[in-house]
Formats: sequence, C-alpha cells, structure tokens
Amino acid sequence: MKYSFYIFILPIGLVAVFLFYTGVFDGQTSQTKNTQQTVQETGGILQQWETKTDEQLPVTVAVTPVELGKNVGTWKFNIVFDTHSGSLDDDMLTVAALVDDRGNTYQPKTWEGAGPGGHHREGVLSFDAIRPAPSVVELIIRNVGGISERSFTWSLK
Repeated sequence: MKYSFYIFILPIGLVAVFLFYTGVFDGQTSQTKNTQQTVQETGGILQQWETKTDEQLPVTVAVTPVELGKNVGTWKFNIVFDTHSGSLDDDMLTVAALVDDRGNTYQPKTWEGAGPGGHHREGVLSFDAIRPAPSVVELIIRNVGGISERSFTWSLK
C-alpha cells in the first residue's frame, strides 16, 4: 500500500517527460512542424530559409532551401511537386536552373529523390555553390505542368 502511490505516479511522470521531449507539449502539431521554415546553421549564425510555393495549376511546386549561403559548398533545395492530373515525368536536371543577380545561369549537379511518374514527387536538387556569393539567387523551373517558367527567389544578404 505504501508503494502504490509510486507505482501509479512514476509511469505517468515518465510518459509526461517522454511527450515533452518528443514535442507534444511545445504547442505545435506535427503538421505545423512540417510547414515551418528550414533553419540552417552557417558559421554559428542561424539562417532561416522561407518555403516558396507556386500554385499554378495543374501542378503545385514548393521549394525550400536546405543548404544555401556563403559558407556552404553545395547549395541544396528541397522541391515538392503535387498534382491531381497527369504524371510528373520531368527530368529535374534539365528543367531547373539557378540564376544569380548578375544574370549567370547554373545547371544542377544532382537530383536525389523520386524518379519520374506519379502525382506526388519530392527530392533535393543540388548545385555547386556560386562564388563569390550573389546577393540574390533565383531558382527557375521550366515547363512543368504546362507552365513555361516558375521562379523562386531568395536574398542571401
């Protein structure tokens, strides 16, 4: 009888600590966490990169820089395609390009993600870092879903 209090309270306390550390009590749902901006640490400074979305039908494209900036050797962008009609068959290495503030165009070096096909596609598109780093960078995706050009721009200042 003396230990029954501990038998009931201890498991409840352990569950509460587990839930706290897994994020349940931090005031955010898992859906909110999935839509937050990507945070990157570069040289001790936290850098937040905004997700840019182009919702021109029939394909929605969302792009979030994963690694981007002056202190990064490879610039990476997480790209999500979503459609309810047709198939996402585009070769990301040929439809995407990076443009700096001087008008120079750079081709991607890798696409790590879902291959052609389907209604939902996601992956990471990588580019060699631009040196010297421009003040603005623009990711262009051409001819996806019948849209001649989609543009996503970030400031590197």
